[in-house]
Amino acid sequence: MNSNRREFLLKSARTAGLVFLGGLIWSAYVDEVTASKLILRPPGALNEKDFLSTCIKCGLCVEACPFYTLKLAKPGDNKPLGTPFFTPREVPCYMCTDIPCVPVCPTDALDEKLVSTNGELDINIAQMGVAVIDSQSCIAFWGIQCDACYRACPILGQAITIEYEKNDRTGKHSFMKPVVHADACTGCGLCERACVTEKAAIFVLPREVALGRAGDYYVKGWDKEDQKRVKNAKEIKTTTELSKDTAIDSLNDMKGLLDD
Repeated sequence: MNSNRREFLLKSARTAGLVFLGGLIWSAYVDEVTASKLILRPPGALNEKDFLSTCIKCGLCVEACPFYTLKLAKPGDNKPLGTPFFTPREVPCYMCTDIPCVPVCPTDALDEKLVSTNGELDINIAQMGVAVIDSQSCIAFWGIQCDACYRACPILGQAITIEYEKNDRTGKHSFMKPVVHADACTGCGLCERACVTEKAAIFVLPREVALGRAGDYYVKGWDKEDQKRVKNAKEIKTTTELSKDTAIDSLNDMKGLLDD
């Protein structure tokens, strides 16, 4: 009897363990499939697809961060399990000049070349994301003087500038509106952290989400470097049936509308 009971308890424990393990695996799978596209990665991260296939989830970058900015995604975070990310409103990237999180990466999922200038680490060229301003909730757009995001920006006067605009209602005061320059913004999130509104009116999004892409078919004719992009363009032919109506027919149709 005792032997049967012991065997029953062992089988129950094994079953419970398998169920628990299965739950963890399923949770990880769900997180992977439903992962939000609004994930901010450490500086030097490859594009998301390459990053996920290269990152081994070792956590060395998280350990190297002196400000505890980086975290490893856990079940329920709606992010690929075990991958590093940061949330600027909680703890932004403080733009360490030696970028300690990057050199420790053993697989180059965080690539030093993407944050280096002339062979030297340069945090100012990082592209973690880009800040976006919600003009409806930014109090500077209401006429209330606030330059918190501008002052918090580590690349002062480049990534965020202040645009002065006359207040037509009063005729005396000016709006001091912050403007983000995507080409200089690193996506560190210090502006988001500093925002004084209850829910940040300026927030960082991944660059592929925040920025559009003109494509190879639109070229700046005055920019010789930009003209090189047409080499990658593929020819697309479109056919539109010509209208059989004459100009007189169109005018007559218009006259009928006016008569009505």
